Amino acid sequence: MTISRDELYSKLKKFFGFDSFKGNQEEIITHLIGGGDAFVLMPTGGGKSLCYQLPALCLPGTAIVISPLIALMKNQVDALREFVHTDDSTHIAHFLNSSLSKTQIQQVRADLIAGRTKLLYVAPESLTKEENVAMLRSIKISFYAIDEAHCISEWGHDFRPEYRRISETVAQIGKAPIIALTATATPKVQSDIQKNLGMTGARVFKSSFNRPNLYYEIRDKSNAKREIIKFIKENPGKSGIIYCLSRKKVEELAELLNVNGIKARPYHAGLDAATRATNQDDFLMERADVIVATIAFGMGIDKPDVRFVIHYDVPKSLEGYYQETGRAGRDGGEGKCITFYNHKDIQKLEKFMQGKPISEQEIGKQLLLDVVSYAESNQCRRKILLNYFGEDYPQDNCGCCDNCLYPKEQFDGQQQMMYVMDLILSLKENFKTEHLADILAGVSNSVIKSYNHHKHPLYGVGRDRGARFWAAVIRQGLVLHLLDKDIDKYGLINITPKGMEFHKKPYPIMLTQQRTFAECEDDDDETPITRPKPGAAGGGGDPILLTMLKQVREGLSRRLNLPPWIIFADPSLEDMSIFYPITLEELHKCQGVGEGKARKFGAEFIKTIKSYVEENDILRPDDIVVRNVANKSANKIFIIQSIDRKMPFEDICRAKDMDMSELLDEIESIVSSGTRINIDYYIRRAVDMDDMEDIFTYFKEEAHSDSIDEAMRDLGDYDEMEVRLVRIKFISEIGN
Repeated sequence: MTISRDELYSKLKKFFGFDSFKGNQEEIITHLIGGGDAFVLMPTGGGKSLCYQLPALCLPGTAIVISPLIALMKNQVDALREFVHTDDSTHIAHFLNSSLSKTQIQQVRADLIAGRTKLLYVAPESLTKEENVAMLRSIKISFYAIDEAHCISEWGHDFRPEYRRISETVAQIGKAPIIALTATATPKVQSDIQKNLGMTGARVFKSSFNRPNLYYEIRDKSNAKREIIKFIKENPGKSGIIYCLSRKKVEELAELLNVNGIKARPYHAGLDAATRATNQDDFLMERADVIVATIAFGMGIDKPDVRFVIHYDVPKSLEGYYQETGRAGRDGGEGKCITFYNHKDIQKLEKFMQGKPISEQEIGKQLLLDVVSYAESNQCRRKILLNYFGEDYPQDNCGCCDNCLYPKEQFDGQQQMMYVMDLILSLKENFKTEHLADILAGVSNSVIKSYNHHKHPLYGVGRDRGARFWAAVIRQGLVLHLLDKDIDKYGLINITPKGMEFHKKPYPIMLTQQRTFAECEDDDDETPITRPKPGAAGGGGDPILLTMLKQVREGLSRRLNLPPWIIFADPSLEDMSIFYPITLEELHKCQGVGEGKARKFGAEFIKTIKSYVEENDILRPDDIVVRNVANKSANKIFIIQSIDRKMPFEDICRAKDMDMSELLDEIESIVSSGTRINIDYYIRRAVDMDDMEDIFTYFKEEAHSDSIDEAMRDLGDYDEMEVRLVRIKFISEIGN
C-alpha cells in the first residue's frame, strides 16, 4: 500500500493532533506502510510508539504489538482510547495478557474477529498460546511490531527467553511486515535481534543516541541517602525517579523520603496490581513527586517532564543505565542523571550471578565490567556512552557531565599505550582487560600463574601505577578506537587498524588519570547532609568559620581538661561551618550533636557563629537534616531501655534481629549524639578490668581522635570489640 504525504499528515493531525513528525518518524512510517521490514533504534523520548501506532490506523487489518510489560500495554491502550479520535475509539486498541478475566478475553476476541481493533498489544507468553495463534490466523494482520526488541538478545540488558520464540510463532500465524524497535542496542545486540527475527535485510533507521539535555554524574555512595534528600529538597516540585535493585531497598527509601517531607511512592513487582497502578497514577498526576522503583518502572510511561533520574544502586549494564536515564527530560527540558557508585555493589551483583549457566555468567560479568569502566572513567561520559552504542561523539568536552565540568588531570599516555599494545600482540589478542591490567601492574594471582604470565617480560612494568590505572588506559584506548573489544568472545581485547598505525609510528595522546572511589557503605545515621550544591565550589563549608570553631574547641578543651574530639568531632564542626546554626535547637541537628551535647558545650559555638554570620552578612542555608523512619528511633529507645535494665547485649541482638557489630553501631550513635548510658555491667563480663583501664586511659590521655583504627594500632594486642566497648564508656562518662 502507498500513501501520499498530504494524506499521511492529515491522519497525523486527525488521530494525534500533531502538525509535524519528529526526527525520522515520517520515513519509518512510510517505509512500513509500503510493506517493508524496519529495524528502529531510537532513544527514549524519540517517539517510537508513533512509528507503529499511526501505520496501524492507516492500514487495513490489525497490527500485533508484542510488548513485555502489562503496565506498559495498559498505559498505551488507555492513551490511544482517550486521545486518538476515530469513529469508534472504544475498540481501537486492546491488550491480551494474563491480567484479563475470561469475560474480558471474550470481548477482545469478539472485537478482533469483527475487525474493530486496529492494535492488539500482546505479551510474548500470550502470543504463543495455541488458542491465540489459532484466533490470530483467522484475522488480517497488517504488521507485527516488536517493542523493547533488545529483550531478544542474550547480550541485551533485559533478556527474556520467551522473546526468542516470537519468530517461530509469527511464522505459524502468517507472514506480514515486521518492525522491531528499541531504545538501547549495541551493534552486537542489533545483529542478534535481526538474525533471530529473520529480518537481516530490514532497513535500519538509527537515530543518534545523544540526549544533549541530559546531565550525567557519578557520585561516591557514601552518604547517598542524605545527598538524595538534599538534592530533592533543592529541586522542589520537580518529578523524579529513583532506581534501586531490590524491593526491600525500594520500600525503605520511599519510607525515608516520606518521613523527610518528600512525597514519594514505591513501585516494584512485589506490590499488588492495584497498589502499583495507584502509585503510578499518583506520579503521573503529580500527587507524588518521586517514584522509588525497581527497573520495571518507566518502560513506556509517557511522562515528559521527569527532571531527574537517580540510581541509588549501580545498574547491571550500560544499556539498562541508558534506558533508565533516558526517562528524564523527554520534553527536551532539564534532565539530571545521578548515579551512586560503590565497588561493593558490583561485587554483590557478581554474587547474584552464581549458579547461573557459565555463558550467562560470562555475559553478565562483561556487562558489569562496562558499567565499572563507565563509572570510574574520567573521560566525557557522553562520549563513552555513545561509543558503547557504536556512535562517535565529535567533541572532547560535552559541557554537560561531571567529568567535563570538573576535568581531571591529564598526561601523555603514549608510552603506556605502547606497553598495552606490546602486551596484546605478544599474547595473540587472547585476553580481557582485567587480565592485561593485572600483568602490567604485576598482580600475583592463580590465573596469572596458570598462564606463566608472571614470567612475561612486561609483567610488573607498571607496578607503581596499579591494575586500575592500566584498566583505565585500555578503556581510553577503546574510546580512541586504537583498541577494540570482541563481544562474541566475551570481551577479548585486540588492536584496530588505527591502533596498528599508532603502534608503528607512536605519537603523543592525552589520557586522564583514573578515578578512585571510597570503599565504604552508605550509612543511616541521623546526620545532616553536607554536600554542596552541584556546580558550587567544592569543600566542606566556610573555611574561616571552621578555623574559628576549632579555636573555640581548643579553648574549651584546655579549660575542661578534655580531649578536643570529645567536645565535638571534626565532622560536627564541618557541619556547623556549612549550616551556620545560631540556636541550640539548630545546633543539635548537626552531625554528632545531640541535645545533651548542645546544652553542655554549645553556647560558645553558637555565640561565635551568630557573631560571624552578622558581621559577614551571611545568608544561612535552609536546615536539611535526614530524619530516620520511626522503627529506627524505636530501636534506639528499646536499646536504651534494655541497657537501663542491664539486659545482656546478646539478648538485645536477638530481640532486634541484629548482630553484635550492628548493636555497637547503634550504641555508638546514641552516645555520640550526647545521651549518657551505663554499660559497666556488660564491660565487666566482656573486658578484663586491667585492660579496660589501659584502654580508658589511652582515650583520655593519648588519643588524637575517636578512631578505632588508630586506637587498635596504638594499643596493640586488643580485640576490636573490647576497644569499642571502652570507647563507648569513655564518651558517655567524659563527654556526656
